[in-house]
This record gives sequence, C-alpha cells and structure tokens, in this order.
Amino acid sequence: MSEKFAWVLTEGMAGMVTQAVGLAEAVGLPFIQKTVAVQPPWRWLPPRFWPPGVLGTARGDDTLAAPWPDLVISCGRKSIGPAREIRRRSGGRTFIVHVQDPHLPSRAFDAVVVASHDRYAGANVIETKGALHRVTPERLRAAAEEYASALAELPRPLTTVLVGGPNRVYQLTPQVMADFATRLAAFARDNGGTLLVTPSRRTGAENEAVLRETLRESRAIVWDGSGDNPYFGYLAHADQIVATCDSVSMVSEACATGKPIYVYDLPGGSEKFRRFHSLLQNEGITRPFTGVVSEWSYPYFDETAEVGAEIRRRLERRS
Repeated sequence: MSEKFAWVLTEGMAGMVTQAVGLAEAVGLPFIQKTVAVQPPWRWLPPRFWPPGVLGTARGDDTLAAPWPDLVISCGRKSIGPAREIRRRSGGRTFIVHVQDPHLPSRAFDAVVVASHDRYAGANVIETKGALHRVTPERLRAAAEEYASALAELPRPLTTVLVGGPNRVYQLTPQVMADFATRLAAFARDNGGTLLVTPSRRTGAENEAVLRETLRESRAIVWDGSGDNPYFGYLAHADQIVATCDSVSMVSEACATGKPIYVYDLPGGSEKFRRFHSLLQNEGITRPFTGVVSEWSYPYFDETAEVGAEIRRRLERRS
C-alpha cells in the first residue's frame, strides 16, 4: 500500500480535523489535509440535494483535482459532497470514509464511522464508543519525555483538568465556572498534589478569568495559551483526569490514557450526550466528579487504531 495516498477533507473546525486526521494517521497512508469551501447555493443545502458534478473547492493554494486519491476521509457536512464527487470522478476507484453521522444512508459511502450514541445503522457502518482522536501510546510516550523535567518537581498526584466550554446543548457561564473551580480547589486541598489545567478555545476569556482567580490560592498551573499547548504532556503525566462533559472528543481522548477519569456535569445536555456518558460510566471507564478520590482501572482500548486497521483491511480487499 506504499504507493497509495489519501486526502482528508474537513471544514477546518478543530474537532473535525482531529478526528479525520487521527483516522488518517491510523490508516498509515501518506495524506494531505484539505479544507473544503462550498459556494452558494450548495453551501446552504443538505448534501442529499447536491446533483452530480458539484465538487466544491479547497481553501488557499490547495486544489481538488486529479490525480484522485485512493482514500478520502471526510468529516463535516460540507465535506460530504466533495468526497462523493471525487469518488464519481475517479470512476469509483477512490474509497470514501465519512466520520460522524452524515444524515445520509450509509450506502452513499464505502464506510461510515460513527459513535454508538448516534444510533446510526448500516451494513458498512463501523461503530465506536466515542470520538476518533490523535492520542496514541507513541504520542503519549513522546510527550511524557518532553515534559518530564518541567513536571518532575511538582507535588503528586497530578490531576489534569480538561476544560471545555458552552456549546449548542451545554452551558458554561461564569457562575457555573465558579462552582467548578471551587470544587477543583477543594479537591486539590483535600487530596494534595497539583492541578494541571488546560482551557480550550471554547472556554472564553471571562470563564478563564474566573477559573484563574478561583484557583489563585491552589497549587495549580493553568495554561495561558502561549507557546506550545501542553495538552499531550499533561495527559501523559496525569495520575487522574477531570474533564467537563461538553465534548465527546475531549473525554474520548482522556479515555486513551487508561487513567481514572472524573466527568464534571454542566447544565443542559442532550439525549445523545447522555447516552455517551452513560455508556462510559456503565463500562467502568469514567465516574462523576464529586470531589471524592477513588482508584479504578479499565481495559485499555484504542478505537482509532482499530478503525484504522479495519479501513486498511477493506482497502487491501478492494485491491
């Protein structure tokens, strides 16, 4: 398969890129990331209404043009039309895999990768517990080595805190953040050690200010957004992890460490999120964040690697 190559098509949002690139890395083919741009009227219409012949474009200097890749991994609604058109123009040679629920029948693709909480069925569907991601044992080992000296003298246990932000279904207001940060401060005071905190882009400046002020007297390091993101380093060195519940991707990445994971519940939610969190709790992977420390373990699983291997097998069968 060394002569084959792949394209990753997304709309450019970080969550989509992480999942699609993570799968491409797991498949193991050389790949190029392309951010798709779709012109009106197609950008306003669901992909099922696109006629044959509409390809779209790639942003910047990149192009969507032959030679066509052997594999396209798409993620995001606007990437569906280009992926299907590439397969058509390649004479069916390009194998297309869509990540996340495409809101189209699965037969529109060669494979669809979805989380079980989406309840999406089809003969060519590959189901996962959570989201695909880029957290691998190799990446964690490299990050552990990179951050070893910086974190070596910190009092343990090290509690890595992954902070998300408001979205369509969850609320994270300054008041909610104050409650969360107060609970973190009490957790650190009662259990010792150090908090390693990584806010996300969705956290927001006001929420981040509340977080910093509330943890000011605690033994905590809150990443300020400058320099390289210590995310992988914090995951690698964590003795335990606390994550807000608003991101399937963030919690899924935490699961790849095999460390105990506490999930802090935010106001709001949806049936899909509730199914996701219930699955992980029922399988003994995560527990609610109550401020009480407990130790547990769960069988290590690497769904991204497993899905990548399955896509490789399907490509080889087609060859």
